Amino acid sequence: MGDNEKDTIMETVFTEEQQPEELETLERPDQPEEAEQTEPAEELTSQPEEEEPPKKKLDIEGLEGLRGDGEAKWYVVHTYSGHENKVKVNIEKIVENRGMQELIQDVVVPTEDRVEIKNGQRKIKTRKMFPGYVIVKMIVTNESWYLVRNTQGVTGFVGHGSDPIPLSTEEVRRMGIEKVYIDLDVDVGDTVKIINGPFESFMGVVEKVNMEKQTLKAKISMFGGDTPVELDFAQVDKI
Repeated sequence: MGDNEKDTIMETVFTEEQQPEELETLERPDQPEEAEQTEPAEELTSQPEEEEPPKKKLDIEGLEGLRGDGEAKWYVVHTYSGHENKVKVNIEKIVENRGMQELIQDVVVPTEDRVEIKNGQRKIKTRKMFPGYVIVKMIVTNESWYLVRNTQGVTGFVGHGSDPIPLSTEEVRRMGIEKVYIDLDVDVGDTVKIINGPFESFMGVVEKVNMEKQTLKAKISMFGGDTPVELDFAQVDKI
């Protein structure tokens, strides 16, 4: 993916139970009653549970037309505008029907919440981050590429023809499509810039840092006062 194309993307862009019959006994005075015979109860032996056969590991070397190192990566797929969610559903159905979950692992339509202030009231609206694009985590082979490329509503991969280029770790982090461990050098009192989410472009002062959860609390200036917010590391850049 060229730098310009990446920048453009970053900017714009489911029997009734039978009762035992009663046995009738007829009294026969001329015949002695037969002693009731009982058969020894059969010993109940617990049958060992059948173990599920181990799942076959994906034979990376045997994949036809494998691109890259065989690791699943995120790729950008271009769709007709307004067809993003339909494309996501269609790909997921085909993958399930063909049992290709190991090759095509996830399909995401990135969205974000935006704060809109109108007539002094704050409203949060959800919108697509990259209209006309769907992000797919997959191992690219001839089969998986063909499946995605020929899904109704898809116009192509972002990249060079049949050789799509994966997103970098930094791009994945900024897009918020997957949890990525971030080594953020930030302390209480530092200033951060919010890069995505409902408070995008706001500046904040860090009040608390949770390295384990990869979150921080910061105060941002809003409506003439300071408002505390909790943010993921993926939502901020240190200034």
